[in-house]
Parts: sequence; C-alpha cells; structure tokens
Amino acid sequence: MMGKLVVFLLYDDVNVLDVAGPIEVFSQPCRNRPAGAAEPYRIMLVSAHGGPVRTSSGVVMHTEAFAALGDDAIDTLVVPGGVEAQPAVAGVAAATALLAPRAQRIASVCTGAIILAYAGLLGGRRATTHWRYVQQLHAADASVQIEPDALYVHDGPVWTSAGISAGIDLALALVEADLGHAAVMTVARQMVVFIKRPGGQSQFSAPLSAQSSDAQFADLHAWMAAHLAADLRVETLAERSHMSPRSFARHYTAKTGNTPARGVELMRLEAAMQQLIHADWPLKRIAAACGFGDEQNLRRVFQRHMGLNPLQYRERFGVQVAA
Repeated sequence: MMGKLVVFLLYDDVNVLDVAGPIEVFSQPCRNRPAGAAEPYRIMLVSAHGGPVRTSSGVVMHTEAFAALGDDAIDTLVVPGGVEAQPAVAGVAAATALLAPRAQRIASVCTGAIILAYAGLLGGRRATTHWRYVQQLHAADASVQIEPDALYVHDGPVWTSAGISAGIDLALALVEADLGHAAVMTVARQMVVFIKRPGGQSQFSAPLSAQSSDAQFADLHAWMAAHLAADLRVETLAERSHMSPRSFARHYTAKTGNTPARGVELMRLEAAMQQLIHADWPLKRIAAACGFGDEQNLRRVFQRHMGLNPLQYRERFGVQVAA
C-alpha cells in the first residue's frame, strides 16, 4: 500500500527551513515504521519547471516537474514561504492553484499563506502568517480572517502557520491527525521539540511582546520576568519606574495596551506554562514559583485564558510526567 503523498511546492528563493523542518517531521514516521511495514508517507519536492531550485540561503534543492506526479492524488500540498514581491508571488500562486484541486488538504508555512491567498484558496477562511506579513496577507485577500498571533490555524482542508519554525508545529499537527498522538510523540522526542504547542499559542512570549511594545518599560519588563514571585503590585512597579502609581498605570496602559495587573498576569501565566511543559513539579510549587500564591489562583487564571486547567494543559501539550 502506498503511503500518503506529501508534495512540497518549491520555487526560487524559497525559505530552506520552511521546507526542511516539515520534511523532517513527515520523514520520521517512515524511519520509525516496523520492519516490513509500509511507509506512512511519500514525500516529493516539485516545481513548475523541475530541476534545481535555489533557496533564499543559497542551498540548492532538486525538484521534479509536475508531470512526475502522474495521476496520483495528493494527500497534503505544502506551500513554504519565501517570495514577497510580485510577479514572483503571482507565478507561484498560479502553480499552487494548478495543484490545489488534486490535494485533500493544503498547508502553508510563513508567507506561503500569501501565496494561498493570491491563489484564491483563503477566501473567507481563518488563517495566519508570520507577524511581519499580516498586512501583506490582508492586501492579498481582505476577506481572510487573520489570526496574527497564532502559531498555526486549521480551517477546513486548509492549514496555515506562522514564521519558519512554526512549520514544524504545523507538520506535527498534521502527522498527529494522520497517525495519532503516540506516533507524533515519538517524532517530537526524536527531534527534541515540543510534543505539541497549541495552535492558538502566541507567536511571541509575553515578556518579549511586552518588551517590544515600548522601550520605556523594557528594563521594567525584564525585571518583572525575573522576579515573578515578588510583590508586583502597581505600587511596586511604579516605584521602580520612578512614577506615582496613578501616573504609572496611565502611561503603562497607553504604551503597552495592557493594565499593569494584566501584564503581570500574562507573564506569570507563561512562566507556569513553561514549568508544566518542562518540569514535573506539583501545581502548588509552580503556583508559588510563578507568583500566583496558591494552586486555586493558578487554576482560575489558566481557565480564564486557556479554557482548560493546568493538568489538562500538561497532558495535552506538555512532556508526559509521572503522576
């Protein structure tokens, strides 16, 4: 029995990691299969012209022409990112539109979503792309419901992902949909990556997002991230910023888009998420270390922001640990 056909559409200046990361994910189950078992996937690199394709890093990849696909149905068509300007995008979009009707599902990495939009494949759908190219995606198709912070988005037969390494998250999700959780756990462990980051998880960490929002509070945010278990009430933060509490709260909210309390809460939440993934600490210890005080506070914040409790998050997204 033939494995599922996964086709990568390549073109000159394609991002090499957009291609190599997902390829490695899809190839791992083939190497893990029992002796004599059929390969779960067949991977093909194709281009409109066939032959060598020079990636944005200068590495050359060999591709087959579309004719090499024969009449085989494509299970997954992957469109990596790379090109940004017309007419290059239009050329790749035309090639994508030619192959898309043969594919059961279509996936893009990074600016590959813009190519899908120009190919007419994202109309009215939810999608994401690298944060730098959100406006370009909107310009390509204003009907796309863009989720700018998501690592990846699944809407019907179309999957889109954010920048570069998020293509690995996307490929892991696709493999899990095909082969189940146990198989993707094995792949993630062999590749030494997260077993599965939630598709709705932000492209940015809370401290990084906060620090990049305005330089005025960059030093404060760095200190906050390093002292999450400390007293981080507005009075404390205002004192470190050499402002009155009222003035600090007003300036902080205007500059960052979050109240001081929410900024602290998001940083503590992310720290707890990392502990749940990487450590087997009990919830009481995580709550104390991340500044929540007690386990109930931690549970309430998790439920409000994530829609699940901490143990469900650990089971679903984290490293499996002993009870």
